[in-house]
Amino acid sequence: MQSISYPRIVIGGLSGDSGKTVLSCGIIACLREKGMNVSAFKKGPDYIDTAWLGLVSGKPARNLDTYLMGFPKVKNSFLKNAAKSDISLIEGNRGLFDGVDSLGTHSTAELAKLLKAPVIIIQNLTKVTRTAAATILGCKKLDPDLNIAGVILNQVAGERHLKVAQDAIEETTGIPVLGSIPKLQNDYVLPSRHLGLITPDEYDRNSDFISDLKKIVNDHVDIPEVIKIANDLSLLDYEGNKSINHELASAEEKVRIGYFKDQSFTFYYPENLELLREAGADLVAISAFRDSDLNDLDSVYIGGGFPETSLTRLELNKQMMHSLKELAEGGLPVYAECGGLMYLAREVERKDQKHMLTGILPISIKMHDKPQGHGYYRAIVDSENPYFKAGTQLNGHEFHYSSIHEFDENIKSVLSVIRGNGCFNQRDGLIYKNVFASYLHLHALASPEWVTGMIACARKYKELKKNKILIEG
Repeated sequence: MQSISYPRIVIGGLSGDSGKTVLSCGIIACLREKGMNVSAFKKGPDYIDTAWLGLVSGKPARNLDTYLMGFPKVKNSFLKNAAKSDISLIEGNRGLFDGVDSLGTHSTAELAKLLKAPVIIIQNLTKVTRTAAATILGCKKLDPDLNIAGVILNQVAGERHLKVAQDAIEETTGIPVLGSIPKLQNDYVLPSRHLGLITPDEYDRNSDFISDLKKIVNDHVDIPEVIKIANDLSLLDYEGNKSINHELASAEEKVRIGYFKDQSFTFYYPENLELLREAGADLVAISAFRDSDLNDLDSVYIGGGFPETSLTRLELNKQMMHSLKELAEGGLPVYAECGGLMYLAREVERKDQKHMLTGILPISIKMHDKPQGHGYYRAIVDSENPYFKAGTQLNGHEFHYSSIHEFDENIKSVLSVIRGNGCFNQRDGLIYKNVFASYLHLHALASPEWVTGMIACARKYKELKKNKILIEG
């Protein structure tokens, strides 16, 4: 065990939609302008904020979720990915102390204490002045072990508004105000959808937005002081990282796993792809809009995203849908999460319009205006299947506005949902031959058995193809 320390800060808010992502992206852009190598992280099971942080930092941002991964894995993941950086920024989620229970277990505050990282709170100042001081004081007193090192004010109406609030906060709490973000026009606010911000792939002015945001933060926030706070740190004990897949990475021939990657399917944790590679997979990016040839693949992985925004484009590529269905009938392993499950359905109904998709699974899906599943998820594998051993507990999350409203009563499912909603009747994990589809999102660090199952299925299918060729030859 060794003790090390990497410069780091946590950006926390007092609620959701407090401006954490915009501020975090702005700070990262300013740090990179100074020539700093920045590693970005997001607390919680979030794909979209992480995508924006990754875009601005210039490399994949990582999720840190103690509920899914446990505290030791989160700590090791952070240290591994912070190792080659000049500074690391961790964006919190929800309110600073909001966790899974009344004690704030698995909250941003608990993550900050785990990483011994100073917290900078972004405080929305809309229609308040001295009350902001009461809020910050409450945070300070609620957990004296938490290092709240600074405050940045958001939605500031003018100089007088700023001065009154800043004086009140600093005089009452002793915590410095490091800057402020004025009320911004809509051009500086990222568009949102039902799950939060839209993805970077859907936004056509990324470079302009980042440039504008960098200027705003540079003009209004004390970046040198932020850097100073990030460097004033305690040491962390570190045991090093051991590969979870070292037993899989053998001398066996590699397998080819295709994964859907386009505007509709963007929800992939970097570790999921990295650990598949480490275990012996060559990954091939596939567009559901343009591609159709899947014959050289040993498995297909369809992650989540927003297929509902591109149903017409997906529907038009009939060659892809036909190819995937034909191969799935022949035993091709297909693993699908959420948006991927939708793609495997017979049809998806949105705004009273039905779109025909692959029909690999005998289900019909309908989009709704309200969430049909939102939050952490836990299930037990209770039936035999190609991917997971019976009895395995899977911890993940679900975020979907779609539901299965028609399904063949004979369809098989292998997951009993303990926490969450799943597909229907507290069931999830729909199985057809070597196809597995669910609303469950898994993180490979939390569920290494997922990697084992994916590789094993791909290798088995590859061997079957070889034997078939030999027999036919």
